[in-house]
Amino acid sequence: MFEQAFKNIDKILRNDNAGGAMDYIEQTSWIIFLKYLDDLEIEKEKKAKLVGKKYQFILEPEYRWSIWASPLNKEGKIDYNSALTGADLNTFVDQNLFPYLKKFKSESPNTIEYKIGEIFSELKNKIKSGYALRDILDIVNGLHFQSSEEKHELSHLYESKIAEMGNAGRDGGQYYTPRPLIRCIVKLVDPKIGETVYDGACGSAGFLIEGYDHMTEKREKLSSKDWQTLQEKTFYGKEKITLPYIIGVMNMILHGIDAPNIIHTNTLSENLADIQEKDRFDVILANPPFGGGERKEVQQNFPIKSGETAYLFLQHFIKKLRAGGRAGIVIKNTFLSNDDATSLRKELLNSCDLHTVLDLPAGVFQAGVKTVVLLFKKGSPTKKIWYYQLNLDRNLGKTNPLSEKDLAEFMELYKTKADSKNSWTVDIADLNKKTFDLSVKNPNKKDDKVLREPEEILEEIKEIDTQTLVELNSIRKLILS
Repeated sequence: MFEQAFKNIDKILRNDNAGGAMDYIEQTSWIIFLKYLDDLEIEKEKKAKLVGKKYQFILEPEYRWSIWASPLNKEGKIDYNSALTGADLNTFVDQNLFPYLKKFKSESPNTIEYKIGEIFSELKNKIKSGYALRDILDIVNGLHFQSSEEKHELSHLYESKIAEMGNAGRDGGQYYTPRPLIRCIVKLVDPKIGETVYDGACGSAGFLIEGYDHMTEKREKLSSKDWQTLQEKTFYGKEKITLPYIIGVMNMILHGIDAPNIIHTNTLSENLADIQEKDRFDVILANPPFGGGERKEVQQNFPIKSGETAYLFLQHFIKKLRAGGRAGIVIKNTFLSNDDATSLRKELLNSCDLHTVLDLPAGVFQAGVKTVVLLFKKGSPTKKIWYYQLNLDRNLGKTNPLSEKDLAEFMELYKTKADSKNSWTVDIADLNKKTFDLSVKNPNKKDDKVLREPEEILEEIKEIDTQTLVELNSIRKLILS
C-alpha cells in the first residue's frame, strides 16, 4: 500500500518539475507528516475518551487534515465541492497553513508543538501546481498510520526514501549511512534504557532511530516509566544542515519519538573547554561528515587544530563521552595514518580504550571513500586493538549494497576478539611512538597471485607488437590493392 503510494507521488512530483529525489522526500515528508499528526491526534482522542477525559487537539479545526486536506461528505468520501484545489489550495498552504504552523516555534522546546514550528519554519512548499498537490493529498489521505503494523511499514519505506537521497548524487550521500552498518554498530555498542544516546552529526537520525529500535526490541517487558524515559531523556542529536535536520526530526516522530531532542545548530561551534559533566553522554553513535573544513574561529574551539571536519568531530565526541561511556564512530580510514591526525590518535589512545577497528571496503558508501569504524570506551588507555578487515567476494555499489550477512562473521568474531584470516590483534606497545600509526595491515592476508618475471612480460609485449605489425601490413595491402 505505502510503496505504491510513494511511487505515485514521485511520478506527480516529476511531472510538476519539483526537482530530484532530494526534493521529493522533502515535499512528501511534510504532507505525510501532517496526515500522520492527524491520525496521532485521533488516536489520542480515542484513548482519552476511554478514560473519560477530553483531548485537547494541537491544531485549530481549520488547520486539521480532515478539514483542509480531506473534507468528507455524508458517504465518507472526499467532498470535492468543498475541497480546495488549484490556485486556491496553494494560496491556503503558502499564506495560511505554513505561517500558522510556524507560530508553534514559540512553544516549549521539549514539546511536539515546538518541533512542528521548527519544521515548518525551515520548509517551503515547492509543489508548483495546486492540482498536483491535490492529487498527492488524495493519495496520502488513503494511508493510515494508526496500527503498529502500519507505522512499521511507513517507517521502513521512509527509510528507503532517505536511502534514495543518499543515492541521488554527491550531496545526498551526507544524509545516509547504510542501515546494515548502523544496526551492526548499535548492536555492538548496545545502548540500554536509562543511558543517554548522542549523535552530534545526526543527519536523518539513522543512528538514533536504530538505537530506539534496539532498546525497544522487547516491548512487552518495558514499563510506562521506560517508555517515558525513551521519549524524553534518552536520544539527543545535533545537525547543521537544514534539509537533513528536518528529515531527521520527522523521521524520529514517524518512528514513535513525539518530541525529538534534535537541535538545528553547528555542533562544532561548542567550545570543548566549556563542556561539563552534565553535558556528557553514556553512548555516542555517529558518522560525522568528512572532507570540507571549518572556519578558523570554529577551529579555535579545539585544542588540536585541524582543517578536517571529521577530526574536529572526533575531538568533540571524546570530550562529550562520559567516563565509562561507549562509542561507535565511522571515520575516513586516512585518520589511521595521516600525519595531520597524529596528535588526535595519541589523544584517543591515551584517553580511551580503542578496542576495535572495523576496516570497510570502498563501496560501502556511494562516494567510494574508504572508511573504518572506531569502537571505544572512555576512561582507560588503549592496550590492545582488535582489527577486522571486511573482505568480500564482490564489489559493493548502488545496486549491490552492504548487507547484514556481509557483517555476520565480524559480529561473531567480535564476541571473543578472535584472530582469523580477516582479523588480528595489535599491541599498543608495538606502535611507533612518534606517529602512532594505526594503519590496517592484515598480517594474515596473502596475495594468491604469482607475480610474473619482467623478462616474461617483455617477451609477451614483443609478441603482441609483432602480431600488430603483421595485421597493419595486411590492412595496408588491402587498401593499396
